[in-house]
Amino acid sequence: MVMKRITSVNNEYIKKIASLKTKKYRDEYKMFFIEGYHLVSEAFKSNVLIEVLIVNEEDYINGISNLLVTEEIIKKIANTVSPQKIIGICKIKEESFVLGDRILILDDVQDPGNLGALVRTALGFEFNNIILSNNSIDIYNDKFLRATQGAFFNINIIKDNINKWIIKLKENNYYIIGTGFDNSKNIELLEYNKKVVLILGNEGKGINKETLSLCDVVAKIEINQKLESLNVMVAGGIMMFKIATIKK
Repeated sequence: MVMKRITSVNNEYIKKIASLKTKKYRDEYKMFFIEGYHLVSEAFKSNVLIEVLIVNEEDYINGISNLLVTEEIIKKIANTVSPQKIIGICKIKEESFVLGDRILILDDVQDPGNLGALVRTALGFEFNNIILSNNSIDIYNDKFLRATQGAFFNINIIKDNINKWIIKLKENNYYIIGTGFDNSKNIELLEYNKKVVLILGNEGKGINKETLSLCDVVAKIEINQKLESLNVMVAGGIMMFKIATIKK
């Protein structure tokens, strides 16, 4: 087992890896990094991991480049306050989209925690393709990646003009379900075919009007009238569960 060793936090390569904290350099180098053993393991299984920075030799991973570094270097690169002693360098994968029976569209969801939880839930209920609007957060945002708990590496995510996609999906006989309260129907009362698209909106504004006008129906969850609305993460989880488990 032969590994290159770097001990200086001022090493040029370490500076390059640390620069991946910003979108500008992630886009330039077509790379991003992840922290922690679980995310590194998921990235390795998904064939996007190209290198690991490790403090301990016993964390060596066969099949990719391993770089032995100090804890100080890990702390310099990491976004977390108390990082685990491993950082994975990943290649940004090309966007791919294979139409499945369930598709999730997210219109300007901005909170990385909400978005990460929605990705995990989508994977759980086999919404294996997600389309994000162009104004959504960067999918290589560190907080988002950690919030997905590795689900990011097992699901297809693209950013694009969602209205263009909705029109295309309607032409392919998908039933388009928007979400909101105005002129809406209880999701449990809907009737739809096998191929379904669920659209969730921005945390504060919901789905924009143009997108909403393209939907076949607007759905809602019946809740206590004393409560104005549910968090998009919670609402999305309930709706994905309903769509996945209730036969129509």
